[in-house]
Amino acid sequence: MKVKKAVITAAARGERLYPVADTIQKAMLPVIDVDGLHKPVIQIIAEEALASGIEEICVICAPGDGERYLSAFGSLRDNLVKSYKGSDWAKDEAEKIDNLLNRIQFAEQSEPLGYGHAIYCAREFVGNEPFLLLLGDYLYVSDVAGKRCAAQLLELASQAECAVSAVNPTIEHQIGRYGTLTGKHLAGEVGIYQIDKIIEKPSLSTAELELQTPGLRAGYYLCFFGMHVLTPTVFEILQKHIEQGGTNILLTPALQELAATEKYLALEVKGNRYDLSRRQGLLRAQVALGLAGEAHDETLTTMVELLAEANSRKSK
Repeated sequence: MKVKKAVITAAARGERLYPVADTIQKAMLPVIDVDGLHKPVIQIIAEEALASGIEEICVICAPGDGERYLSAFGSLRDNLVKSYKGSDWAKDEAEKIDNLLNRIQFAEQSEPLGYGHAIYCAREFVGNEPFLLLLGDYLYVSDVAGKRCAAQLLELASQAECAVSAVNPTIEHQIGRYGTLTGKHLAGEVGIYQIDKIIEKPSLSTAELELQTPGLRAGYYLCFFGMHVLTPTVFEILQKHIEQGGTNILLTPALQELAATEKYLALEVKGNRYDLSRRQGLLRAQVALGLAGEAHDETLTTMVELLAEANSRKSK
């Protein structure tokens, strides 16, 4: 199963990032990537997909945002070319933006009817193919040298020829933030499960009763990592849910139905995900990317200096 297309959901306005998301798209917030260069969040996410073998990307956005993204990236490219003439890094970065613009398109979610509805807006782009799904406010750091988190997921989907969701073992007090699942561990495989049951942001009591997964450390559950490889069957399921009405179409119930319909696996991805919408989420993501990349020493030095300053103030 060859996955050539990726969908990135970026239609939400990002209330938790107030006030900045009131004036610019949250996906255009700048972050220093592992290569040491400042980039918009959406570019880092797109490069996660492209570096993992994806050929085409569709961003699900709010009405009018597609043109704003194109204009912003065009300005970034032009600025790199004009302001940093003769700089190899600027030339390389401008070429990356050109490559991104050649591979990206946009689909608008006309009304904010939920995450599942946003994904359904990519149906025409996806067609009858499997696709990689990424969140527009999650950044990822792989623990495997030379293999992105998305590449790990795509590799298993290709081998198993089925839908696969990335998961991380997550401590119990955090599971209320994530879709959480349980399943049967595949014999002879490390960190691969046949998905059985999925619940969106469960309470701890519900998780204890229904989502225990044998083999995990006590107090840990399998939670969604923020990336999936899905088959086009999910659009048929989402269409049924949309036709039933409602103003908040969720993805998780559709994935539960998918698990009952066809082979559907979960993979413990070797890496970490960082939710930019969380309190201190952007800071956590920036520190993680800094420590994982070329700015490691600079990031570490900055952290030590800040801790020393804070300790000095506390001792006065």
